[in-house]
Amino acid sequence: MTTTPLRKDAARNWERIVAVARDLVDEGAPLQLNDVARRAGLGVGTVYRHFATPEALLETVAAPCLEALAGHGERALADTDPWRALEGFLTRTVEAQVTDASLAPVTAAASDALPRTTELKESLWSAGRTLLDRARAAGSVRPDLASGDLIPLMCGIAYAVQVHGGAPADRIGTAHRYLATLLVGLRAAGPPAS
Repeated sequence: MTTTPLRKDAARNWERIVAVARDLVDEGAPLQLNDVARRAGLGVGTVYRHFATPEALLETVAAPCLEALAGHGERALADTDPWRALEGFLTRTVEAQVTDASLAPVTAAASDALPRTTELKESLWSAGRTLLDRARAAGSVRPDLASGDLIPLMCGIAYAVQVHGGAPADRIGTAHRYLATLLVGLRAAGPPAS
C-alpha cells in the first residue's frame, strides 16, 4: 500500500501533534485531541484531520516502541539458544513497559484503531508464544507454563515497578531484578543432585 507523502506544513503539523501527545502520555495526562491541539498551537480540525480518535494518536505514539519490540522478537527467533532467546525477549519487553507509558494501554486495548498496531501486536504475541514453545521443548522452562501466562506475568512486573520501582532512573534496574526473580521461577528444575 502506498501513501501520498504529506506536504511539508502538514508533515510538520503531524510531527508536532505526535510530539505533544508523547509529552502528555509521559506526564500521565489523558490524551484528549482538543488538549493536544491547544498545546500544539494548532486548530482542533488540523489534529482531527491527522488523527480521528485519541486511540489512533496513542497508537501512533506507541508505534516506535512496538516496532522496536517486534524487531527484537524477530532477532530473538533467530537465536539458536531457546533460553537466551526467551530471556532476551522478556528483558526487552519489560524494559519497554517501564520506560514507555504508551505501551501498556495500547497493548491492553481489546481493539485497535490502526491496522499496523494490530499487526505489530500479533507479531509480538506470536514471537512470545514461539519463544516459549521452543524453550519448553528444549526443557529450559517449566512444562506447566502456558503462553497465556507470559503477558500477565510481564504486566505484573511492570505494575510492581510502577508502584514500587523508585525514581524513574531506578526503574530499569528494579525491573531487571524483578524479572531475574521471575526467570528463576520459570526455569525447569534441573536433574536431581546425586
